[in-house]
Amino acid sequence: MAAEGNGDAVPRLSLVSGPARSGKSRWAEHLALRSARPVVYLATGPLLPNDAAWQRRLERHRRRRPASWDCREVEGALAEALDRLPPHTLGLVDSLGTWVAAHLELEGEAWSRERENLLEALACCRAPLVVVSEETGWGVVPATAAGGRFRDRLGRLQQQLTARCDRAWLVVQGRVIDLLAISQPLPAEP
Repeated sequence: MAAEGNGDAVPRLSLVSGPARSGKSRWAEHLALRSARPVVYLATGPLLPNDAAWQRRLERHRRRRPASWDCREVEGALAEALDRLPPHTLGLVDSLGTWVAAHLELEGEAWSRERENLLEALACCRAPLVVVSEETGWGVVPATAAGGRFRDRLGRLQQQLTARCDRAWLVVQGRVIDLLAISQPLPAEP
């Protein structure tokens, strides 16, 4: 399942997850640099030009990235952006959680179609991918329906995605854990 690039085997699909401020984006960026491929950074977060705290966070990410990386602000249009990635590049998606948040208003079948479109685009993407995702649900039950919907959708999507990954990493407290090397999948749901 690995894609070949510059003589080195590059995993076709890697997932990097962790809680806020764990270092997950830094680890994903490290994996992208290590691939020795041209990197296309797919930012799924909203632009929010009037949110000073969000702008500071975006600026921290920008400063960390090499200037040679092609950054595309795709917001909720991730599936379409994946379809346009050239096969010789590596796509770094940051992040799955902000993509889910962009589609929280979708209900029932509309959400299911959007999720399936993304999973299909991830499976068909010609370039290897590193996908960053937030871990949620490790604390209290969300106080709002939207918070619960976000937690449930992201958790289910992560399980579906991990089942398709060549590599899966959990980043906690600045430490990286290779999940596929030390775990086994859950039994299928009845």
